[in-house]
Amino acid sequence: MINPEKYNITVRLGVFDGDACYEARVRELPDIVEYADSAQEAYLLALDAVSTTFQIMADHGRAVPQPIDTESDYSGRVTLRLPRTLHRGLANRAEDEKVSLNQLLVGVLAAFRGFDAAMAESGTGWIDVIEDERDRKSSRNTTNVINLSERRYNTAEAVNW
Repeated sequence: MINPEKYNITVRLGVFDGDACYEARVRELPDIVEYADSAQEAYLLALDAVSTTFQIMADHGRAVPQPIDTESDYSGRVTLRLPRTLHRGLANRAEDEKVSLNQLLVGVLAAFRGFDAAMAESGTGWIDVIEDERDRKSSRNTTNVINLSERRYNTAEAVNW
């Protein structure tokens, strides 16, 4: 027996078709979307939809997707290669702030994540900003390739937030 509560269900408040309501989505079943006036109601509707979907799949002999264990998917460890000048600038800033380079990078990424969320809320994703920059640069250059490894960073530019 499948337990729908083991599935990754996200609930968020938003405006959908002009109405403010809560939207529930199931990561493992992207076609399931439920809307309700409260977060709890949206969550319960999603649980019911998962149960109903699995019953229908079982009746038709189809395989049921298993819950994704998100905790074991990510180790929290990332290997990163940087241009030397950026590495030096970040290391200097970390030393000035009396934190480890790792702590500084986590802070920078967390701040960027906030920027990314704000951009998504405004309807402009960060990828749009990059593509706009690429279009602007390609109109001056004969190539569309942006080679970040050739870019030189100074400390103020690299960590100016």
